[in-house]
Amino acid sequence: MPTPYCPIVATLGYVLSPDRERVLMIHRNARPDDQHLGKYNGLGGKMEPGEDIAACMRREIREEAGIECTSMRLRGTLNWPGFGKQGEDWLGFIFLIDAFEGSCHAGNHEGTLEWVPRTRLMELPMWEGDRHFLPLVFDDDPRPFHGVMPYREGRMQSWSYSRL
Repeated sequence: MPTPYCPIVATLGYVLSPDRERVLMIHRNARPDDQHLGKYNGLGGKMEPGEDIAACMRREIREEAGIECTSMRLRGTLNWPGFGKQGEDWLGFIFLIDAFEGSCHAGNHEGTLEWVPRTRLMELPMWEGDRHFLPLVFDDDPRPFHGVMPYREGRMQSWSYSRL
């Protein structure tokens, strides 16, 4: 009998500037033991017991950037088998935050927060796999994407997705 699939459930959010020209990214440069060290990423983290996935996204943005999401859209889901430090599976809910209140922190315990022009996103150092799904986060297709991106020993093995 196969082992039950028990991924770590998490959110990943991309906050747009009011003019929709820039995206808030975290430059993971604060912790030497961080598996993301040196890479840029959206904001987010693990879901806690007792919260729904939207509440998780709002909490993570509040904790990491100090702003309150007032409008966000689920852009997709991503299954990352084998992504964790010890090969744990992750299931991510990817959001686009298109309105917020408050002023953004300069950084947090994971690194520096930076507003990056959307046109320069693909120039940043990031996980190899992010280059595959990021265009789907920002495209004009209203349908969410649902992807799978297996990892082995820290490397993406393949990528596929569908939209319904």
